[in-house]
Amino acid sequence: MKTSFESVLKCKNLMHLDKAASTPTNPPVRRVSFILREHFSMMAFTGAVDALVTTNLMSPSPVFQVQVVGGDSKQVVSDLGIAISTDVSLAELDEKQADILIVCGGFRVRLDSEPLLRSKLRRADTAGAMLGGLWNGAYFLAEAGLLDGHDCAFHPDGRAMVAELFPRVRVTNLSFAHSSRRISCAGANSSLGMMLEVVGSIVGPEVRNAVEEVLGCDKKPEITDVSVVPIGLHPTLPQALKVALELMHNNIEDPIEIAEIVRYSGISRRHLERLFQRHVHATPPRYYLELRLTHARQLLQHTNRSHLEISVACGFATVSHFHRCFREKFDIAPGQFRSRVQLNARPV
Repeated sequence: MKTSFESVLKCKNLMHLDKAASTPTNPPVRRVSFILREHFSMMAFTGAVDALVTTNLMSPSPVFQVQVVGGDSKQVVSDLGIAISTDVSLAELDEKQADILIVCGGFRVRLDSEPLLRSKLRRADTAGAMLGGLWNGAYFLAEAGLLDGHDCAFHPDGRAMVAELFPRVRVTNLSFAHSSRRISCAGANSSLGMMLEVVGSIVGPEVRNAVEEVLGCDKKPEITDVSVVPIGLHPTLPQALKVALELMHNNIEDPIEIAEIVRYSGISRRHLERLFQRHVHATPPRYYLELRLTHARQLLQHTNRSHLEISVACGFATVSHFHRCFREKFDIAPGQFRSRVQLNARPV
């Protein structure tokens, strides 16, 4: 039996797996500087930062180092009236050391020309940094002549203005735009999606999907993967596969035989196996076991139920069988896993 996870449930469990083994190479740390404009969108900012911080949690070593840049003072007031402490002022920013430089705009951010910001952005571009804008933050890139010939996502209320003032900028109606050197998003809700694209380009789709699993679990079901969505709501799965998955999800405590699942699905076992490999990336028995172990991991992490109670709740005939399967997939004994989770949850 293969160890660790191989189905789509790997994303759900990646934070708790042997991350060093699942990540063949550790990418160098990317330094990301967020330049906060007065009245910047707090939601856009935190969505972008959350993607980076969560990526660090999913990786064997930190991938991103976040720096917050303000004006002359040590704080910048957001659109919510909440003041955010900054690491350095704009004048103190060493833009040549930034790998990614993002200007954070917002509904009430004044779109005024600022010579210091313009020069910082141009020098960062010359040094090879990726440049970006949140909400209307891309205005400052365009004003510096750094979006000419690039796609730009901008808040709908300001697209006409950008198209008029900067005719060489390709204003798009998409919620975000991403390329190797430029990123932008139209508003608060799209900053996470934009930054997930950045994460994927740096650490690959596996970690990117795991981050989305954590941060995007409550988005619309029609665009969420099979590991999260209520089975009956997923729009792209064949009906026979939906039936099989629903049976598995509804029978965790008392697992049913694969032959019974095949019979209820109305297709041959070979056809069902092909559907599982195509959409779930594992055989039916393998996915069923990983589903039950994911349920066990959640109970270990979030409840005080005994190992015997958990093994019964997850359909294992004996505690020893549960322990063996859990260790094979998570590379740690259930008791050690629970102790580690509790230790990490303690306040620093």
